Amino acid sequence: MRNILNISLPKEMVVDIKRGVKAGKFASTSEFMRHLIRVWNTQKLAEELKAEREQFRKGNYKVLKSLKDLR
Repeated sequence: MRNILNISLPKEMVVDIKRGVKAGKFASTSEFMRHLIRVWNTQKLAEELKAEREQFRKGNYKVLKSLKDLR
């Protein structure tokens, strides 16, 4: 199910978005916004993974003897 979200942008940003759509890089302004959100989510995930790897490198981890140890 799709939801509608209205946002307010400066004119320069709207021009950039429309230029990208017109150039064929995106099918619509909605697809442009979905792409930005996907990129943002990917970046958040990468940052979380980096932080987890740093914790692991510091020795902050738990050795599991069985799947029950995940609880």
